[in-house]
Amino acid sequence: MNKDRIIEILMEVHPEVDYETENGLIDKRIFDSFDVVTVVGELMDEFDIEITAEHMIPENFNSAEAIAELVEQLEDE
Repeated sequence: MNKDRIIEILMEVHPEVDYETENGLIDKRIFDSFDVVTVVGELMDEFDIEITAEHMIPENFNSAEAIAELVEQLEDE
């Protein structure tokens, strides 16, 4: 499942975060812009998707669940 792999990617950036429950990665400033760029690059490589500027909104990156939904949506396109 994508969410498990996404959590593995996120753990590489901030291993101290509980990605099963955290829903404020951006809003709480757990992730900075560099972290987001790193994660986006990994997601695009791992899932062969294109994440564009229009996708770069906090709602898409506040939780592992939101990221998984974005990845799934982009895989379906």
